[in-house]
Amino acid sequence: METIPAKELDWYVNKKGYLIVDLRPYEEFARGHIRGAVSAPEGKFGAWLRKGQGMDTLILYCDRGAMSMSVARMLEKQGWETKTVVGGIHAYRGENLVSTR
Repeated sequence: METIPAKELDWYVNKKGYLIVDLRPYEEFARGHIRGAVSAPEGKFGAWLRKGQGMDTLILYCDRGAMSMSVARMLEKQGWETKTVVGGIHAYRGENLVSTR
């Protein structure tokens, strides 16, 4: 598992081979998320893992980074390539924030 700074997240938006996954509850995702991210609240992984098939890497983020680190460790044991965003969406200040606030 690799960690990336939140400021680098914009580079991965719309890049082939990467799936950006938001692990926060759906209500938080609906209030604001990274453009192109899929919502995958913890415990509801089945559907988005199917979307991740054929992707080289899953980019995981949550609110502050702790949950995404935990999920990344689990996925790495299953053979997935992952990156997590240090500080989560709380640290993100990029141009690809979709917000309904």
